[in-house]
Amino acid sequence: MPNYLTKGDKLIVTNSKYTKTVQQLRKSASMFWPSDFSQQEAELSIIPKLLETQEEFISILSVKVNDLNSLFQVVNAATLSANMFVKHLVVLADFGGENLKRLNTQFNLLFPCKVLDYIWNQKNCLYQFEALPIQGKLSNEKLGINGKKLLKKQLKKQLLSGLHKDVIALLLLASSSKNQNSADFFAKCEIGNYIGEPEKLDRFIKERYIWVSRITSGAKSNTLGQIAQKFVKDYLDKYLKISDIKVEQGSHLPGIRHTDDDNNRATSFDIVVSKNNKYAAIEVSFQVTTNSVIERKAGQAKSRFDQIEKAGYKIAYVIDGAGTFERESALRTICSYSYCTVAFTEEELNLLCEFMQNYFSDDD
Repeated sequence: MPNYLTKGDKLIVTNSKYTKTVQQLRKSASMFWPSDFSQQEAELSIIPKLLETQEEFISILSVKVNDLNSLFQVVNAATLSANMFVKHLVVLADFGGENLKRLNTQFNLLFPCKVLDYIWNQKNCLYQFEALPIQGKLSNEKLGINGKKLLKKQLKKQLLSGLHKDVIALLLLASSSKNQNSADFFAKCEIGNYIGEPEKLDRFIKERYIWVSRITSGAKSNTLGQIAQKFVKDYLDKYLKISDIKVEQGSHLPGIRHTDDDNNRATSFDIVVSKNNKYAAIEVSFQVTTNSVIERKAGQAKSRFDQIEKAGYKIAYVIDGAGTFERESALRTICSYSYCTVAFTEEELNLLCEFMQNYFSDDD
C-alpha cells in the first residue's frame, strides 16, 4: 500500500521513493517529446507536413497546362519533392494503402486496354502507363510516401519516376475515365478538374483538408499515446528480471469493472503486468499540449484505486508532458491514488521497474 495519510476523503501522500507530489514529479519530468518519438509519430501522421507544403502544392496545380506531360514538367521544376506531391494527392483522394494494393492486383480488370481513356476539359484524352502494373505489391513505401521517406532529407530533388507519373495521372483524372469500372473505383480522384483554376482549386483543397483534419483530429494525440505506451511496455519487457512475468498493452485486471457502467464492462488499462495471480496496472499519459486526457484519468483514479486496493493489486502511473502540468489539480488527484508515480525519463522508468520487481518478487 502506498505511503499516505487520510484526512477526510483526501489522501495526503507522505515521503516515499515511489509515490510523489506534483512538485516532485515536475522536477523529474522531461516535459517534451524525445526527438525519436516525434519522428515515429510523424511517420504515422504526416498531416502537419502536408499543411506546411499545401500552398506550394496548390501553386503547382494552378498552372494552366494542356496535357499531363506539361504538368509533369511543372512538378519536376518545382521545389516540392515528387513523393510529397503524390502524398498530397493520395490524402485528398482518400486513396490509401489498400486501394493502392488493389489498383495493382486488379489493374488488368480496371484497364483492359492498358491505357487511361478519359475526358479532360471536354476533350477525349489517352494516357499510356509507363510502369503499372508492377511486380510485387504497390505500397506507400514503393512510392516513397510513407512517413520515414517523406521526412528523410534529400541532397537533391528527386524527379518523377514512371510509377509516380502513372499514379498521379490516376489520382488526378481517373474519375473521368470512360471505363465505368475504373471511374467507380477512382470516384474520389477528381482534383484534375480544377487544374489551372486557382480559386476553385484553393477552395476545393482547403475544404477537403478541413475534412481530413476532422478525421485525424485526435490521431496525433492518440498515436503519440500509443507510442508512449509501447515504449513503457518494451522497457518493462527488457528490464524486469522476473521469470514467467507477462506485460500486456491494453489489457484488464480480473474483477475490475467500470463502476458507472450499466453493462458492468471490464476496465481497460494501458499496460497490465501479471504473474500467476498477482496483477499491476500502469496508466501512461504524456501530453505536451493541454487537453482533457489527464482530466479523464483523474476522474477515474479514485474508483480504480479503491477496487484495485480491495483486490490486492497495484496501480502505477507514468505521467509527463508540459500540458499535463497545466492541469495541476487533476495531476494531484492521480498522484494521491497511485502506488507508484514516475515521469517519462530513463531514471524514472528504472524506478517503475524497481517497484514492479519488488512487488512481483515478494512471493519468489
